Amino acid sequence: MLVQVTEILAACQQIDPEMRAGPLTQAALATALTEARSYQTQIQDLELQLITMRDKRDASLSELWDVVKRVRSTVKGMYGDDSVEYEMVGGTRLSDRRRAARRPTE
Repeated sequence: MLVQVTEILAACQQIDPEMRAGPLTQAALATALTEARSYQTQIQDLELQLITMRDKRDASLSELWDVVKRVRSTVKGMYGDDSVEYEMVGGTRLSDRRRAARRPTE
């Protein structure tokens, strides 16, 4: 869109520097184009910041997940995998796990 407006503005200046589109002057169009470019630049900068923040968040969540796994593993080792303590830290107790279905033998 910005490219089209730039091309139209350049063409209008070549055709007639005083040409208007109704009440819209070429100067007003140039001002609006500059403003739109400014917004586009700001959006691109913010998108880069957002990507950086998402990367930092993902790294932080990955570290937290490692801590969760370590805590669960520690509790499982200390109290067993069928203990209430293991369930309290988010583990699934051995007695609550579904048994594997038997497959018919051929």
